[in-house]
Amino acid sequence: MSPKLRIVVVLAICVVSLDQLSKLAVEWYVSPYDPVRVIPGFFSITHSRNPGAALGLFRDILPVGVFVALTCAALALIFSFYRSIRDDDRLSATALGLIFAGAVGNLIDRVWRGEVVDWVQFDLGLFIFPDFNVADSAIVIGVGLLLLDFFAFGETGEDAEAPEEASEEAG
Repeated sequence: MSPKLRIVVVLAICVVSLDQLSKLAVEWYVSPYDPVRVIPGFFSITHSRNPGAALGLFRDILPVGVFVALTCAALALIFSFYRSIRDDDRLSATALGLIFAGAVGNLIDRVWRGEVVDWVQFDLGLFIFPDFNVADSAIVIGVGLLLLDFFAFGETGEDAEAPEEASEEAG
């Protein structure tokens, strides 16, 4: 198994398992009308449902099948990007693995429940951040890592040789 495949498989198993177990726990133990205040005025565990896209967009406009199809298309794009990275590109593999795992976690919800279970809520004083879950967090962290990879290492990726090393080998 290549290093990049190992990373994606381990992340997928860990993130999807944690995501689904946390959602089941919330469904069993947290009432939709009675959030658990972990840090009063800052962090609560809620039980909310999102039939729409990110931040609840298009919740009353598009049926769940559209979101399932869009997620499948996104998974195909992730697979395409995955195939294009080198076997030893750990940063890109980690980023794509997190995005893949998050997409699968929310896809399971859409297929099984018809909507996504969200449960993490932060109250930032003037703004209560929209509820989210482990899968959403994995996607955001994965996108952040992809941006870091692109801006810090450019198109060559994290394991590319430094220019002076490449020129020494050529000469």
